[in-house]
Amino acid sequence: MFGMRKPQTKLILASNSPRRAEILRHAGFDFDVHAPHVNEARRPRESPRNYVRRLAMTKAHVAAEHAKRRGHAAIVIGADTVVLAQGRILGKPADVKEARRMLRLLSGKTHQVLTGVSMVSVPDGREHHHVETTGVRFLKISKADVDDYIATGEPFDKAGAYGIQGIGGRFVASIDGCYFNVMGLPLSRVWSMLESFGWTGWKRGPISFLRTAIQHS
Repeated sequence: MFGMRKPQTKLILASNSPRRAEILRHAGFDFDVHAPHVNEARRPRESPRNYVRRLAMTKAHVAAEHAKRRGHAAIVIGADTVVLAQGRILGKPADVKEARRMLRLLSGKTHQVLTGVSMVSVPDGREHHHVETTGVRFLKISKADVDDYIATGEPFDKAGAYGIQGIGGRFVASIDGCYFNVMGLPLSRVWSMLESFGWTGWKRGPISFLRTAIQHS
């Protein structure tokens, strides 16, 4: 119909991770959350890289189908993160014993954080996929420090049993790569991927208002 406006493209985060939502929100993105339930079991002989890529793709595809059924124009972001230490994939610890084992494994060594990021455009079905890797070197952690950290409860909802943005950040000596990737979402890569889709849903925040004021001064 003449005069009808093209529907605005929504940004949808296909994840229930509060840290991924926090990263996007603090960076000025306006988005909805639709976290699909997917089978996260690793397949036999599946490499860590292929594992996070597959899960990110699955999450994005399921959420994209949901958006399509609801008639939304959207770009869906799926993500999945693992910690890789000495050839072992470290997920979220199930109990104190497992958290202690993971932290001792990381102590004094360098490990990798891998995040698969997948974007699917609705309704045209365009896709873009990437796996980001960041190296993280830990300080040598004493048994007492490990036990004190576990007692805070922070390790239990985080891959690798630590959060770089929280108390666990005190153990991080250095990183090689994207800091936000260690939190669960490589922000600059997400921005580049959105730009490749031609996404124009930038949220007007303080910086945008400042630029507008300067342009009209």
